[in-house]
Amino acid sequence: MNPHLMEKNKVTNSIKTGLNFDNSFIKQLTGFYVPSKGEKAPRPQLIKFNRELAEDLGWALDGLSDDDLAQLLTGSIPAEGAEPIAQVYAGHQFGGFNPQLGDGRAILFGEVIDTKGQRRDIHLKGSGKTPFSRGGDGKAALGPVLREYILGEAMHALGIPATRALAATLTGEQVIREQLQEGAVLARVASSHIRVGTFQYYAARNEQDKVKQLADYTITRHFPKLAESKKPYLDLLCAVRDRQAALIAQWVLVGFVHGVMNTDNMAVSGETIDFGPCAFVDDYDENAVYSSIDRQSRYALGNQAYMAQWNIARFAETLLPLLGNDKEIAIKNATHEIEEFVEVYKQYWLKGITAKLGLSTIEKGDEELANKLFSVLQEQHVDYTQFFRGLSDSVNDETDTLRNLFDNKETFDLWFAKWKQRFESDARPLPDKINAMNATNPIYIPRNHLVEEVIKSAEQDNDYKPFEELLSVLAKPFEERAGLEKYTQGAPKDFGPYKTFCGT
Repeated sequence: MNPHLMEKNKVTNSIKTGLNFDNSFIKQLTGFYVPSKGEKAPRPQLIKFNRELAEDLGWALDGLSDDDLAQLLTGSIPAEGAEPIAQVYAGHQFGGFNPQLGDGRAILFGEVIDTKGQRRDIHLKGSGKTPFSRGGDGKAALGPVLREYILGEAMHALGIPATRALAATLTGEQVIREQLQEGAVLARVASSHIRVGTFQYYAARNEQDKVKQLADYTITRHFPKLAESKKPYLDLLCAVRDRQAALIAQWVLVGFVHGVMNTDNMAVSGETIDFGPCAFVDDYDENAVYSSIDRQSRYALGNQAYMAQWNIARFAETLLPLLGNDKEIAIKNATHEIEEFVEVYKQYWLKGITAKLGLSTIEKGDEELANKLFSVLQEQHVDYTQFFRGLSDSVNDETDTLRNLFDNKETFDLWFAKWKQRFESDARPLPDKINAMNATNPIYIPRNHLVEEVIKSAEQDNDYKPFEELLSVLAKPFEERAGLEKYTQGAPKDFGPYKTFCGT
């Protein structure tokens, strides 16, 4: 035991953690937040702690018990130097603008400089009421906490930028949703929690000095090279656009549906954030919607790129006064960059889909080849992940498994012949092509029925073994392992229609 780390500060009632806190948001953006501590949990209990991530953050764990971690990660007792706050922001929610939202059930625990010198936010979701709770209880239920833990770590393992799960902790109290549920807190890590909605909050109040202040802070934190630009704010718009285009392309290429792509859930850093009612498709369906609150299919799988561009347009609106004194020219320049989203996204998507198809270059006809495939997958309700993973096996003439995914095998055969011809034109050795495909096409994803089984086991039986097993499988999504066949299978026929809930 290290008594120094266990020392409680009698004045602040905080715990020393060894984390290198450096809370720049507080220091540089006075008025953009409200100090807010988490509510004291009655009986906090640590469910899962991501020790590898904690060590990356520089967390000196020696001397800290699970009870200490549970107290810290529910917000019951702050870490020394953390300075917890609730951030304010606005946002378009399913197209309607709300001028004041903010962290209604979360707090920014603190910023740390990790072992690689990178600045990271530690955020507690479900830690209790804040000044922005708007009548809500500020709490989270166990199910949504486990879902976001699983999905966040799965996205990270897939190489997709996302908030990462640091811990899941029970609070020891029940929260009222459709029924009484166990209360829990998710501790997550991000490069920041600056949102499009953060900019919208001050733009809506015509506080352009604060929009500029926030833009300058964002450039310093996420895009430092832009500080030397002659047009830094237009370049900021382009940089955020490009990161979002790259991110959404990655989502679509693995069949991920975020569920709530509101502007307050779009991080300017280009990370996946606030993806509570999210899911992965089994059978490919561009119209797939899983969120119970997305009744108009606004954020369906095939709409996500359009909605990202729409959100970028809202971001551009906040920056207009910074783009020059001539409003018409500012609008013209911003509009041009917003319209460029389509081409930027297309290039990221093309690069990704050609890699999934085993191609190292993009040639004329590749886009048509890919689009024809998606049309066939859609029409025949083919398992998306199984298809792409099985494609590399088929190059050795082992096509039966792949063909059996299709009801109309003739349609598949026609497409497959065109693909095989294009695939063989790629000059790389066959083993290299197969290895590259298998490093791009996952075999294990967080399939919805498995996620629900894990949640049910935890909620009803207090059994977290399935949760741990699923996390272990998803940690290596591209590496096929014996005995894990059940994790590759689609949902049983009696599963669904599937709906997810955000937990508020």
